[in-house]
Amino acid sequence: MHRHFSLHERSSGVLLHLSSLPGLFGVGDLGPEAYAFVDFLAQARQRWWQMLPVSPEGPGDSPYHSTSAFAGNPLFISAEGLADAGLIDRKDAEHGRKAPSEGRADFGHAHAAKAKILKKAFSRFSSDGGSRRHDLDAFCHASADWIEEFALFSALKRWHRGASWGSWDPDVRKRKPEALEAARKSLAKEIEYEKFLQFEFDRQWKALRAHAAEKGVGFIGDVPIYVSHDSADVWSRQELFFLDDEGRSTVVAGVPPDYFSKTGQLWGNPLYRWGVHHEQNYAWWLARLKKAFERFDVARLDHFIGFSRYWEIPGGSETAVGGRWVPGPGEEFFRHAMTALPGGQLIAEDLGVVTDEVVRLRDTFGFPGMRVLQFGFGSDGTNIHLPHNFTANSVVYTGTHDNDTATGWFFGEEAPAEAKRHEAYKRERAFALAYMNSDGWEVHWDLIRLASSSIAKTAIFPAQDLLGLGDATRMNRPGKTEGNWLWRLGPGALTTAIAGRLGDLTSTYGRG
Repeated sequence: MHRHFSLHERSSGVLLHLSSLPGLFGVGDLGPEAYAFVDFLAQARQRWWQMLPVSPEGPGDSPYHSTSAFAGNPLFISAEGLADAGLIDRKDAEHGRKAPSEGRADFGHAHAAKAKILKKAFSRFSSDGGSRRHDLDAFCHASADWIEEFALFSALKRWHRGASWGSWDPDVRKRKPEALEAARKSLAKEIEYEKFLQFEFDRQWKALRAHAAEKGVGFIGDVPIYVSHDSADVWSRQELFFLDDEGRSTVVAGVPPDYFSKTGQLWGNPLYRWGVHHEQNYAWWLARLKKAFERFDVARLDHFIGFSRYWEIPGGSETAVGGRWVPGPGEEFFRHAMTALPGGQLIAEDLGVVTDEVVRLRDTFGFPGMRVLQFGFGSDGTNIHLPHNFTANSVVYTGTHDNDTATGWFFGEEAPAEAKRHEAYKRERAFALAYMNSDGWEVHWDLIRLASSSIAKTAIFPAQDLLGLGDATRMNRPGKTEGNWLWRLGPGALTTAIAGRLGDLTSTYGRG
């Protein structure tokens, strides 16, 4: 478990979110299929398992709009793991199983099925006492900087039938001490249940991570720069965000109009009062990164550009057009973070309009940036996403969760027929084939080979690309609010033959 996994060593890995694992409860979890995937990675000589945020999913099943920047998702608690721990009977672990929909997650079913199992486990845990109670108390003590507020928030949200905290009783919304104390007393059992869920997630997580470490596999996590307004973080620490007296966001996050969108992207997350964070020595952010480094060997820092400068949009805007650039916390923040958390490893998600200031900020701290092969062929040989322009301190991806799959991208499965007739489209594909010396027959493996052979220290491949899957299996379409985050592996899809082929490439290019 204490094995050190370093980004400075030549290596490779696979991007697959926990929810995308196979299984019989609607979404993947920390159970047998997670262990089987670790074993596949080891067989394929991979060093890394990269995931999306493992916090509770938000609207549209998105892991990037969570109710907490710290908590784990209770849906990922394994029924088999509960049975192994004696918290439920074996027959209880069979309850709620259903044959998986072909390649699709079912979060609704997962919530209904897991809720019954988890409540049974909590009931037995509560009546058991002894060492388990001591372990829960120790976990809560170690998690004191977030667990109390998260458990109270979650219990209140359940009591309000999922309503956003902005619609709660004014005294609770504004965190009047007497109102919070009354809530803690009236919801004591529900609060204890929420703590139990986090404790059990943590126990199962640590067991899986220990198994991965034994197999030589490290974990890469994901830290979104912004948090959801409807979260324990914003409700409990309102002074850290630009909110009015009623708790509404006065300014929100997004990105400006560009080639891809004439109106920009309106994300809607509340923006940080960086001045207040500075006054508090960035304590909330340091606690957040500390949790990420406890859970993962490496953390990918989403929207790294926003730490240099960010797009501030007035609250209530319908588009991102009326925003403005505002300086981020820059070097001062990272000096605090890297001093307080020595040895913490970050990947800078530096995709987008990268200014000289962003490059300096990234390179000052030695963070590897990201390169995406799908972005490399649309211009000319100076494109930074082409391997001959890489630096060694980079992480190369065939694609990310926000891109189409390699096969879907190359064959333009999303592109309208008119676009496919366009000369720019034809030139991009012809350039890609010439660059890879490929006939396009297995373009996904050609891209994996190209990434593997590059100078970049780390190479990551989405699981879909190992299988040559098309557009229908992509994880996310930015700007679309429904139908994302649903793809799942089929049982047994990652075969021994695929592991052998990937392992051979890994050895050939010195990443084993």
